[in-house]
Amino acid sequence: MFFQYKHCEQQYVFYICNNKVSLIFEYMDGIKQRINSLREELNQHNYNYYVLSKPTISDYEFDTKMKELTDLENSNPEYYDPNSPSQRVGSDLTKTFRQVEHTYPMLSLGNTYSESEVREFYDRVKKGLNDDFEIVCELKFDGTSISLTYEQGELVLASTRGDGVRGDDVTANVRTIRSIPLKLRGNDYPDRFEIRGEILMPWTVFEDLNRERAEQEETLFANPRNAASGTLKLQDPKIVASRKLDSYLYYMLGENLPADGHYENLMKAREWGFKISDAMRKCKTLEEIFDYIKYWDTERKNLPIATDGIVLKVNSLAQQRNLGYTSKFPRWAIAYKFQAEKALTRLLSVSYQVGRTGAVTPVANLKPVKLSGTTVKRASLYNEDYINQLDLHINDMVSVEKGGEIIPKITAVDASQRGVFDEKVTFAKICPECGTPLVKAEGEAIYYCPNETECPPQIKGRIEHFITRRAMNITCGPETVDHLYNAKMIKDVADLYTLRWQDVANLERWAEKSAKNLVDSIQSSVNVPYPRVLFALGIRYVGETVAKKLAVAFPDIDRLMAASLDDLMQVDEIGERIACSVKAYLSQQKNLDVIARLRTFGLQFELSEEVISQRTDKLQGLTIVISGTFEKHSRDEYKALIEQNGGKNSGSISSKTNYLLAGDNMGPAKLEKVKKLNIPIISEEDFLKMID
Repeated sequence: MFFQYKHCEQQYVFYICNNKVSLIFEYMDGIKQRINSLREELNQHNYNYYVLSKPTISDYEFDTKMKELTDLENSNPEYYDPNSPSQRVGSDLTKTFRQVEHTYPMLSLGNTYSESEVREFYDRVKKGLNDDFEIVCELKFDGTSISLTYEQGELVLASTRGDGVRGDDVTANVRTIRSIPLKLRGNDYPDRFEIRGEILMPWTVFEDLNRERAEQEETLFANPRNAASGTLKLQDPKIVASRKLDSYLYYMLGENLPADGHYENLMKAREWGFKISDAMRKCKTLEEIFDYIKYWDTERKNLPIATDGIVLKVNSLAQQRNLGYTSKFPRWAIAYKFQAEKALTRLLSVSYQVGRTGAVTPVANLKPVKLSGTTVKRASLYNEDYINQLDLHINDMVSVEKGGEIIPKITAVDASQRGVFDEKVTFAKICPECGTPLVKAEGEAIYYCPNETECPPQIKGRIEHFITRRAMNITCGPETVDHLYNAKMIKDVADLYTLRWQDVANLERWAEKSAKNLVDSIQSSVNVPYPRVLFALGIRYVGETVAKKLAVAFPDIDRLMAASLDDLMQVDEIGERIACSVKAYLSQQKNLDVIARLRTFGLQFELSEEVISQRTDKLQGLTIVISGTFEKHSRDEYKALIEQNGGKNSGSISSKTNYLLAGDNMGPAKLEKVKKLNIPIISEEDFLKMID
C-alpha cells in the first residue's frame, strides 16, 4: 500500500508492507527510479534461479519485492513495460495468433540413426570444405521450436516454427517463461538479432500435469514435447505461466554477431542471460564425436528434460555458408537420433484402478527401473486382451519401453526366465474397491464395475468431474473432494450445494476464509449454462461436444428425458452407443433424483432465451471445414457460429464437406484436397453474408 505526504514543497511517498514502512523516497521522479531498480533486481534474481539454478534470496523475499513492483506499476500505469518481470504471470486475455514471416527460414535437420551415417556426414563436410573444421556437438532437446527476436536488448517477437517460412506469434505466452530473458544483460549485443531454441516441459512438471489430468479423467499428454507445444498455443497466458515451461537456446542469426564461431556466439549469449546447455562440446575428430554420443546415450537418462538425440553442427559460420543447403536441409548440420529407450525389469504384481465411469484399468507394478529421465515403477496393461497377448506371469522379466512417452508399456516378456510356479495373470473378476462382480459389454474390451451408487472411486470421480473447469468450474480439487467425502459431508454432486461454510471450517486443515471461498464458488456455479451442466453430469460417452449437440436438439432437460432412442439418434453425431448410454442414465431413479435436487438449487437445465433466439437453420445440413487465420473472428468463434446456425464443423475435408471457410495462410494440403474434390471455397465475408 502507498500513501503520499507533502511537507512544504517536498513530496514523500511511503510503501507499507506487512504493517511495516519498508520504503520511503522523495518526489514522484523517485517512483520511476524505484520501479526500474526493482525490475533490474528481479530480473537478476530470475536469472539466478531459472538459468543458473543458484537463487540468492528466499521465495518470500522475492514475492515481497514483486508485490511492491506490481503495486507501483498499478498505481503508475504511465510506466508500463511489457518486458517488466511483473508481466511473467501473463494476462487472462484471449487472442488469436497472428502469423509472422521468418527473417530466416526455420529448416529441419536430416536425421541419422547409426555411427556409419555420422561418419558419412563427417566425410561429406570434409570433402566439401577441403579445410580444417570443428564440429559442435549438442543435445537434441525434445520440445517445440521457438525463434526469439531482440531489438536493443529487449524481446520484441517470439514465433513458432510453423511451416518453416512463417509461424505463429506467441510472444505473450513466451514472456511467461522465466528462463527466457525479457531484457538482456550487458551492452555488447547486436542492435537486432534472432536466437532459436527449444521450449521444453521438464519431466517433473509434465508428470504433475498428467497426474492432474488423470484425476480429472482428461486425455493425457503423450510426452513432454506434445505438452510443451500444446501449452505454447494456449489462448490464455495465465495458464501458460502455470505450466512452468523451460527453454534452451542453440542458434544465433543476424548481422554483426560477436564471432564467426557458432559455439563462441552461444557462449556470449550465455553472458547476456540466455539459457545455454552446458553439454555443448567442440570436437575436431570423429573419435571425439563418437565419445560424446556414447556418453550422452547413457547420461541423458539423468537429465531433468527430454532429449532424443545429438545435433552436429559445423562451428564456423563462414564454413556453414560455404556448405549451403539442399532443398530440405542444411549441409552443415545433422541430427543423430537415439534409439527408443528400453529396460528389462521384473513384474511384481498387477493392480486395478476404477475410474468415475466404473471402467477398470489394469496396471503393472514393476521393480523400479530408470527410463527416459524418470524412475518407472508402473506400466499400463490397457485391458484383458493385452494381458493375454503378452501371456504375462507374476515375476516375469519384462521389456519396458518409454521412448519419450508418458505411460511406459510392456513390449515383450522373456519367458525363458520364468519360474515353473510363477502364476499366470488373469483379469480381476470383482471390483477391487467395492467387491462387486465386474461386467463387460459384448464387443467391448473394457470391464466395468456396475455399482455406481456405492463404489467410492466412482462416486468421488463423478464429483471430481463435475467440479472441473470445463464443467461447473468449482474451485477445488480431488483432495478436497476426498476430504469432504471421507467426512461424510458429500455422497453425490447435489450434496455440494448443501454445504455450509461453518461446517466445512470445522474440518481439520480448513479455515474460515478457505471454507467461504469453496461455498462461494459452489454457489456461483449455478450460473453455468445448460450444455456444460449436461457435460458435468458425467454421462458415459457424453463429452463437451456431444453435450452441446444434445442441448441444442433438446433445449431443456425435460425434453431430453422424454426423448426416445430414435429421437436421440437423429441428432448429428449421436450413434446408438451414445443414445443408449443417455437413455440408461436418464432411466435410473437415483440419477433423476440428483437432477431434481440440482434443479431446486437453481442449476441451469434449459437453454436461455437469448441463446435460443440466436439459433437459426441457415446452415442446416451443411458441413463446413475451417482453415487459416481470420480478421473479424477467431476460429473458435466461427466454429460456434456454424453450430449456432445449424451447420456442422468438421476438422477434415471429405466428399461430405460442403464448404471450406478459408482465411489467410491456409494449409496447402487442404487447398489441394478441396480443389481435387471440387469443394467451394468461401471467404470470411462470404460466410458472414450466409448467416446474415
